[in-house]
Amino acid sequence: MATYGANRKADDTINSLKGKKPVKILFVCLGNICRSPAAEGVLRSIVDSRGDSDAWVIDSAGTYGGHAGDMPDRRMRVHAQHRGYDLTHRSRKFRESDFDDFDLIIPMDSSNECDLHDLAPTPEAEAKIVPMMRFVTLATRYDHVPDPYYEGAEGFELVLDLLEDGCANLYITLNRG
Repeated sequence: MATYGANRKADDTINSLKGKKPVKILFVCLGNICRSPAAEGVLRSIVDSRGDSDAWVIDSAGTYGGHAGDMPDRRMRVHAQHRGYDLTHRSRKFRESDFDDFDLIIPMDSSNECDLHDLAPTPEAEAKIVPMMRFVTLATRYDHVPDPYYEGAEGFELVLDLLEDGCANLYITLNRG
């Protein structure tokens, strides 16, 4: 039953943002050097290619601050660049004020989702947390965007596959007004 309630809250949050301009999206992973900056770059590319960049604010952060100020992982930048994405984000730690600054906070996995729920100061802030896999429609054995940090090239390619699908669906969903 808890899942149904969480899905209902996610539906309500998503529906409240349809057609909103600007819509403010924050992607979150652990270190903000692989998955979340890649999601930021993928969605930014989608938005820019449609001439819609004024209608979106896109950023990323990590629940762990140990990489603050660092560029995304070199391997993620290389794999992303092969697909036409330029990842220039500098890592930063998630701040409680991000709940005020963003409309939708999108964690990459359940661990970061739990951390965000723990940090949420209000039920309204907590309602902004919607997992990335909510937007992924690819047939996959994953229920999260896996961390590629300790994986080989296949791990980075898998993450980009999932993020391309999820970000395209996120864009389409929020533009239905």
